[in-house]
Amino acid sequence: MISRNDLRNIAIIAHVDHGKTTLVDEMLKQSGTFRENQVVEERIMDSNDIERERGITILAKNTSVYYKDVKINVIDTPGHADFGGEVERVLKMVDGVLLLVDAAEGPMPQTRFVLEKALALGHKLIIVINKIDRPDARLNEVGDEVLELLLELDATEEQLYSPIIYCSARKGTASITPGEDGENLIPLFETILGHIPAPSGDDQGELQLLVSSIDYNEYVGRIGIGRVERGFIRQNQEVIVCDWHDSSKKYRAKIANLYQIEGLKRQAVEEAKVGDVVCFSGINEVTIGETLCSTAGPEPLPFVKISEPTVEMTFMVNDSPFAGREGEFVTSRQLRDRLYRELLKDVSLRVADTDSTDAFKVSGRGEMHLSILIENMRREGYEFSVGAPKVLMKEVDGVLCEPMERLLVDVPENCVGSVMEKMGVRKGELVTMAPMGSRMRLEFSIPARGLFGYKNEFLTDTKGEGILNSVFIGYQPQKGEISGRTTGSLVAFESGEAVTYGIFNAQERGTMFIEPGMSVYEGMVVGVSSKSDDINVNVCKKKHVTNMRASGSDEALRLIPPKKMSLEEAIEFIGPDELIEVTPESIRIRKRILDNGLRAKSRNRS
Repeated sequence: MISRNDLRNIAIIAHVDHGKTTLVDEMLKQSGTFRENQVVEERIMDSNDIERERGITILAKNTSVYYKDVKINVIDTPGHADFGGEVERVLKMVDGVLLLVDAAEGPMPQTRFVLEKALALGHKLIIVINKIDRPDARLNEVGDEVLELLLELDATEEQLYSPIIYCSARKGTASITPGEDGENLIPLFETILGHIPAPSGDDQGELQLLVSSIDYNEYVGRIGIGRVERGFIRQNQEVIVCDWHDSSKKYRAKIANLYQIEGLKRQAVEEAKVGDVVCFSGINEVTIGETLCSTAGPEPLPFVKISEPTVEMTFMVNDSPFAGREGEFVTSRQLRDRLYRELLKDVSLRVADTDSTDAFKVSGRGEMHLSILIENMRREGYEFSVGAPKVLMKEVDGVLCEPMERLLVDVPENCVGSVMEKMGVRKGELVTMAPMGSRMRLEFSIPARGLFGYKNEFLTDTKGEGILNSVFIGYQPQKGEISGRTTGSLVAFESGEAVTYGIFNAQERGTMFIEPGMSVYEGMVVGVSSKSDDINVNVCKKKHVTNMRASGSDEALRLIPPKKMSLEEAIEFIGPDELIEVTPESIRIRKRILDNGLRAKSRNRS
């Protein structure tokens, strides 16, 4: 057995927007990863376009920094609950975690979710209270809240006495004393070296490497990422790939290229030993959860069970009148290949064929999880339709159960009444309620389906000042009927080009989604009705032309600016009889049955 004192493997876990990626930026800068005159973007680790636009981390990423000749492998993990599958699997690659907590908000639902996983694996903790320069920072109270959370999650005595670092990631400072700013991140680096154990293992044993992540490169194909648990791994080495859950699955393969992470780059190496986090190529069939073993004695490693998906959407070939106009990939074969390709790197996703060759059921961890997949696909040139999200029910001991969420809400005191009212309608049960200065923090237990379409309502009810976060907590018996959308849709009566006169007459019925000059088709949803029923409107109707003129009748028609629906808003908005038409250029909402007459007959029959 050897202990690698020249190496530390850590993950940074926290709730969304608590400053993980910013802290990694500063660790890279202060460890000398960049040249003095090098221009460096903010949030370097958020390399994906959608990550940079939204300011969230979606994919867990590896980097490394050096301090006192010790290499520290750092994994920056997502903070949003929908990407928890990313966090769960990378925790197997590390020996300790930095638990990052906002100095004002304190521990949030996702903090609890990921911390529970880390504690179960027995990882050592360093508690980092970030954003201490916020005017509303509550250093002592937040420290107490973290300790209460550790007690709740049955942390060991050693984990309860974890060191606390007070940090401002934006300024790049850290201190071990509350209220003291510090000058740099040296206190944090010193604590990592002193508290996080060095990786150890049998360097003379046969190879064992658990694949925890997958990447893809056009030139070398699939790239596996994992940590060497035992023995050595070498370039051009023959290995046996096996699976803990399927003893019959064994095959021989050869490592073509071997890399280690140096800063933000992959560097080719000849070999790696116990504790090293490596990337390898040459095995195109390898997938997450499989173990690379030596040919002498294949022994698969147990793989952490990834939480099951809770939300399902149907992806189907676009069959609207505008099909094929804007997308590059439009056939069912192309759609199917792309969805199954996503399974290779996203362990939280499930894809299943249906009775129809043109439709596929896609299950994920939440609306955001699936909306990110949809957004990535449309940016790649895919055109398709998606149905409304549905929760996945489960039978437990003969009882039909549904997924439940823990919802944490921070709102101004004067908004508590409207939030409580909406929660009652959506079958939410109040768990705790506590004041936080001039605000209130409410915790609810609510069915996952009760949160569909609530985000925009919540922002309206709290005048944009509310903070809403939720995390999956398990299955409970079904809570009964939850009334869906209370408004209907404005549906285009005929195909053509929308004109000012037609929109002007239609806007009295509700809020429009379109503007003059846009092409519409029969059955396309062009607005939201102020009433509960759908209303057919003719936005292509032109003004009847005569040679008579009357005072005041020919004044310019004033149109109310239309509401531009984002992808998330469209997913929240659509009903069971509607679809979202997704193309690289447009997001349209439509009825499943486009023909007005057939749709009316179908409604009468039901």
